[in-house]
Amino acid sequence: MAFYKHYSFDLWLTLIKSNPAYKQERTQYFYQKFNTKHKNLAEIAVIFRQVDLMVNAINERTGKNVDADEMYLMIISMINDYDFNFHDVDLQEIDHDMEQLVFTHMPLLYSESSLTVLEQLKSTGLSSTNILSNTGFIKGKTLKKVISHLGIDQFIDFQLYSDEVRMSKPNTGFFQLMLDTIDREKHPELMLKDVIHVGDNPHADVRGAEALGINSMLINSNHLSISNLLYDTV
Repeated sequence: MAFYKHYSFDLWLTLIKSNPAYKQERTQYFYQKFNTKHKNLAEIAVIFRQVDLMVNAINERTGKNVDADEMYLMIISMINDYDFNFHDVDLQEIDHDMEQLVFTHMPLLYSESSLTVLEQLKSTGLSSTNILSNTGFIKGKTLKKVISHLGIDQFIDFQLYSDEVRMSKPNTGFFQLMLDTIDREKHPELMLKDVIHVGDNPHADVRGAEALGINSMLINSNHLSISNLLYDTV
């Protein structure tokens, strides 16, 4: 049963969640390859968390995007107490190795209901869907492969990632790009009230959507889940 003409979804902690083994192996990788100061694994894990939180805050505040390559250079610099020759870093190799780690320790569906709800929303043929996601250490090009592997892509009409368009939620430009990408042949008279964005972040997802005048629903970080979409009305 579809109540909206178009459904936009955040990705992380909305449709998928990280595989804990991935983060552990990622820490191990940098511990082995870039650890001239001989920090322990726990210290490097803390650095990853610090950079993740800092960059996420920067992206949300500026509406722009700090790329994964830049984040990995920050990690390497901090591991080595800001004393490291970046000329020795092969970013293409890191990109390849990190993608392989993602595929080895694939992200997980956030809940068993995720695919069921997406399928029901699309089954009427009346609604279209998209993913609108900020990226961090995992690039959009990799996330597209993840979405395909998890079976989500069959229910999604298009995907937009911050590293590919140089904008991050809650930037209204990012949400406007989403609106501009909707198939208007299918929805020739689409109005803002016909669109809803669903995510777990009160600032990036809810305030970002509402700043542009579209509906929003907060899930997973509160008492609601994706299943509530089947009972929500315009």
